[in-house]
Amino acid sequence: MRVLGFDWDSGNWPKCGKHGVSRREIEEVLLNTPAVMPDPNPAEPRLRAIGKTLAGRHVFLVFMLRHRDGGTFLRPISARYMHRKEIDHHEGR
Repeated sequence: MRVLGFDWDSGNWPKCGKHGVSRREIEEVLLNTPAVMPDPNPAEPRLRAIGKTLAGRHVFLVFMLRHRDGGTFLRPISARYMHRKEIDHHEGR
């Protein structure tokens, strides 16, 4: 699947930004091959991602794939920096 870009608007950006993660950091994580798994949300098909920014900060994301205009876009739903315990668990420490 070829992703054409990100789907940002006034509906998803405020929720993503409220934990201090910038758009740039969210995009870095999603473009840098994060660990991706299904999200258990029953209302719509979402995915979870765990990855690092270029500065090395660990980020947890929930996003979905949006299909429009013949292309696929990544639509972040929420984002936050991970806690030390989560990072240690993820990295198997």
